[in-house]
Amino acid sequence: MQYPSKLIEEAVNEFMRLPGIGKKTATRLVLSLVKQRPAEISHFSGILQKLSENLKHCQVCHNLTDDDICAICGNPYRDGSVLCIVEDVRDVLAIENTGQYRGKYHVLNGLISPMDGIGPDDINVNNLIVRIEEEKVGEIIFALSATMEGDTTMFYISKKTQPMDIRISTLSRGIAVGGELEYADEITLGRSIITRIPYSV
Repeated sequence: MQYPSKLIEEAVNEFMRLPGIGKKTATRLVLSLVKQRPAEISHFSGILQKLSENLKHCQVCHNLTDDDICAICGNPYRDGSVLCIVEDVRDVLAIENTGQYRGKYHVLNGLISPMDGIGPDDINVNNLIVRIEEEKVGEIIFALSATMEGDTTMFYISKKTQPMDIRISTLSRGIAVGGELEYADEITLGRSIITRIPYSV
């Protein structure tokens, strides 16, 4: 595609670096931005700058937050005895959208994948074990994608928590095997949370 401006081409290439954004979508987004008033574009770029500078990981669960502790961990009405273990922040958003879960979360920020050289020390597993002990967690729910990496991660964590007196459950398999959690519809995901099943190795 021939662009009338080098600046437009550079902007399109930057948008294409985002997941799921192809050349046509990137071009549409850039041309839409070009039509905005300078003040609106300045505001947009300012928000992106704030994301880069001020967004941080919750010191407790590793969710994304503006503060040291995220709104979920800081909510006294959430059930701290139940921890839902997820791969990343997108899964927290997906489960929260169901409105069916009132416990707290632990975001691993990855899954164990020996083929990719990712071990337990590369994700938030060790501090999960410490957190379970310190916060007297009674149940952990595995809300990980039904993939080989997800199963490997569940197996490892379940072995580490075996000496502890806690209930371990996983989403009922309304979630398709091999499917990514973030793409499940809200009804299926909500039902899977409610009808979670005991996890056994």
